[in-house]
Amino acid sequence: MRLTEHELTVALTGTAKTFLGSGRKFRKGGADIDQVWDETDRFQRFKLLDSIGTQIFPVLTDLPDVDVPVGGRPSFPEEQIREVVERHVGDVGRLRRAVTVKARVALVQTALSNLPPRAEGDLRLND
Repeated sequence: MRLTEHELTVALTGTAKTFLGSGRKFRKGGADIDQVWDETDRFQRFKLLDSIGTQIFPVLTDLPDVDVPVGGRPSFPEEQIREVVERHVGDVGRLRRAVTVKARVALVQTALSNLPPRAEGDLRLND
């Protein structure tokens, strides 16, 4: 799937914030995730973004191109995302593979939900 640099950045950052906010510390404390994100030092943010990016970028770029109307977001069925994720999971044991696939599918779905709506002039197939 073709995405702009801005779309990838927003999707990655949104996924990282969602992941960070799902931690026990934030769920029970009720802290504002944007404030926590801003207070996180740059190296910690880099490590989190790098870890998530290496898992979702290969999958996002391997998803098929779809024509997305202005104001819309690309969407894919879970089965299609799972197939692409399974192609990118290395040679691991059966149990580890199942857990890895499930976790990466969830990360990719989170990234897709964080994509900003397409703006006029963004990448489209009919250009």
